[in-house]
Amino acid sequence: MGAMVFSPKQRRVLTWWRPSSPDRDRQAIICDGAVRSGKTLCTGLSFFCWAMSSFRGKNFALCGRTIQSVRRNLLSELLPMLEGMGFSCRQKLSKNLIEVRLGKRKNLFYLFGGKDESSAALIQGMTLAGALLDEVALMPRSFVEQTAARCSVTGSRLWFSCNPESPAHWFYQEWVLKAEEKNTLRLQFTMLDNPGLSPQVRERYANTFQGTFYRRFVLGEWVAAEGLVYDFFDESFVKPAPEGEMERWYISCDYGTSNPTSMGLWGLQRGVWYRLGEYYYDAREQHRQKTDEEYADALADLAGGREIQAVVADPSAASFCETLRRRGWRVKKADNQVLSGIRLTAQLLKSGRMVICEGCKDAIREFGLYRWDEDSQGQDKVKKEHDHAMDEIRYFAATVAAKGGLAGGMYAGTVERRRF
Repeated sequence: MGAMVFSPKQRRVLTWWRPSSPDRDRQAIICDGAVRSGKTLCTGLSFFCWAMSSFRGKNFALCGRTIQSVRRNLLSELLPMLEGMGFSCRQKLSKNLIEVRLGKRKNLFYLFGGKDESSAALIQGMTLAGALLDEVALMPRSFVEQTAARCSVTGSRLWFSCNPESPAHWFYQEWVLKAEEKNTLRLQFTMLDNPGLSPQVRERYANTFQGTFYRRFVLGEWVAAEGLVYDFFDESFVKPAPEGEMERWYISCDYGTSNPTSMGLWGLQRGVWYRLGEYYYDAREQHRQKTDEEYADALADLAGGREIQAVVADPSAASFCETLRRRGWRVKKADNQVLSGIRLTAQLLKSGRMVICEGCKDAIREFGLYRWDEDSQGQDKVKKEHDHAMDEIRYFAATVAAKGGLAGGMYAGTVERRRF
């Protein structure tokens, strides 16, 4: 492991399976807690060292929400490290397989994505000596249980890592709370357990998250979402429009027929996106529904002759998007990942990279009313009310403002770990 420095908790992960460890009789390990706490790398490193020192000629599973996330979040940093330690790692990309050799030992590591309920069929029928499940809280229960059932070789073990979710989440209920019952070692990580993070970086991440996401991703707690979604938003986040020219223009749109339609005009200046104007129409309140053509006229009025790069639109508003295209607008399908979009919106607002201007009265009103649904049986859901400006602002944040690796990739990294 060369000159790498590990924290006491990371060293426990690296050695829990060794004959000299007091944890050696455990059948599984759970590493959960804060983002950037060093749990993924040390879990992966320990898993490979255990597998190659304990078995030869066996099959193992490396699981993430998608195969791409396994490669990105785990293998991109881990494989060069293993090769520097003397492991030979031969990837067979078309087969989603890594052939690993150490001395005379050879084992096969298969990559799996646990994206939805159908994923369980992918691993069914395999015989495994062990499995590592990264981001396990983002995987369906059927896939996780099928993976565990495939680990039938004598001496097989399971390795889990994740960030916290709701305390009603099935993995928390069935594994974290029942760790002793399942003879599982559970280690809860904070950013202090990662010696590679400076105090400045820890402070940056602490300032990035808010509310429920702060407690989960910074403090490492399994807590329910409750109260206002953007509980930090107040008048200090509302600014006057800046002077000077904008470098680029976009419009974001959440389209409704009987529900309100909300559009926002965005301009970029010196790395900051300003929501400079808006259009908001509530058909119920006005007792009249508008046509697609009327909404397209309203969008053109909001654009005001500016050169709009694209209209970031609700992906379900097919007829309205087609109306816009026929009029010559470039329409960009919005990223509609709700929870990751909410996190991104909060991060961009708190960092000052996205600003709501004084004229956006309906957006400002919704920020003060947009709430988590506390009657959602432990699921992270928002109430479907006062959410129309909130949706199109989220569309813009995830589809445009967060692209391009802002803040050293922090926003892009947050986008990658999605729940749906």
